[in-house]
Amino acid sequence: MKKIGVYGGTFDPIHNGHLILARDAIETLGLDKMIFVPAALSPHKSNMPTAPAEIRLQMLRAATDGELRFEIDDCELHRPPPSYTIDTIEFLRPREGDAELFYCIGEDNVAGLTSWHRFKELEKLVEFVVLDRRGFDTKTSYQVIRRHIDISATEIRKRVAEGRSIRYLVPHAVEEIIRREQLYKEAK
Repeated sequence: MKKIGVYGGTFDPIHNGHLILARDAIETLGLDKMIFVPAALSPHKSNMPTAPAEIRLQMLRAATDGELRFEIDDCELHRPPPSYTIDTIEFLRPREGDAELFYCIGEDNVAGLTSWHRFKELEKLVEFVVLDRRGFDTKTSYQVIRRHIDISATEIRKRVAEGRSIRYLVPHAVEEIIRREQLYKEAK
């Protein structure tokens, strides 16, 4: 049976922390692939994405280019917001057949997970995996993939707004898109 990871998020912007943990999940869980799903609008975040959806998708494509086991599905960008995980899983399930689906969440989502839209149904369709880049001892019954990576999208946006370097925080191609599109010039 195939094992497929699904990694949703705003990816505003995608950064090396996301990519390192996605690769760790593939290796640790023995996944055949990891599908990145950029959200139109997360129901769990109070702020809107700073970069437009099409640019976030472009950055995601640039960051994952050449990674054979990384895929992107932009299904959430074609639905009206908010982006509910259950809708995405119900969309992916027929295409992926009887594959075992692992839904990857950040450690910051663990506390509110049971309040997610149609959580009880979702819990029957996927196995949740916590991607913990803080490196703390996250208390959860779900499998945790832990690696201390002190990189965040908030920090990247702030550094760009302050005119500071983001080299080594994001893939070079993502840095070029941020520069070309003049993203994150004003701190929110």
